[in-house]
Amino acid sequence: ANRLRLAEHEWARMKANDSRECRNCHSFDGMDTEKQKVRGAKMHKIAQDDKQTCIDCHKGIAHQKPKGMKEEDE
Repeated sequence: ANRLRLAEHEWARMKANDSRECRNCHSFDGMDTEKQKVRGAKMHKIAQDDKQTCIDCHKGIAHQKPKGMKEEDE
């Protein structure tokens, strides 16, 4: 339960700072969608159009997702 609470806190922090840690190296402008799989390229386009940030879709990329996550966070 504590791990989930900590993860939710971290996700909120990353959402608030527009996934700053990711954007140190990654940006939508720097992505070559021709080199991405079709689904990835499509989802990155949607995310950019909807002004989403990395953590909106990439929860669990650095650590295993905690047990008890809300379905919308999956």
